[in-house]
Amino acid sequence: MTTEIEVRRFDAPDDRLDMKKSGGISILKTCNGNAGMHAIFEPGWTWEKDEKPLLGSPDTCPMHHTGYCMSGNLVVRMVEADVETRIATGDFFEIPPGHDAYVDGDERVELILFSPPEHSH
Repeated sequence: MTTEIEVRRFDAPDDRLDMKKSGGISILKTCNGNAGMHAIFEPGWTWEKDEKPLLGSPDTCPMHHTGYCMSGNLVVRMVEADVETRIATGDFFEIPPGHDAYVDGDERVELILFSPPEHSH
């Protein structure tokens, strides 16, 4: 654990998932292993079409997300249960693995996502 303050900006990410005209995710990693992501999904974005191929085409999104919706409407579906939940501007959320999602409406979705350090098994 460090005792120094670390400040990072999403305009200089460590990694980026580029979804071309559909948006993208900028990823920052802190020195203790935490990750922060700034996701932008344009109208028409779907997990199936735009993100799934970049992740190696798993059946559903394998990640756990904790985050905050800064703008737009994202509909997230728990695939096995076939239950949809709308995430809207101002919502703080937690999404378990096993989902897909799509942008609902004409407004860009902008999210900030947080991930704890990845633990080796």
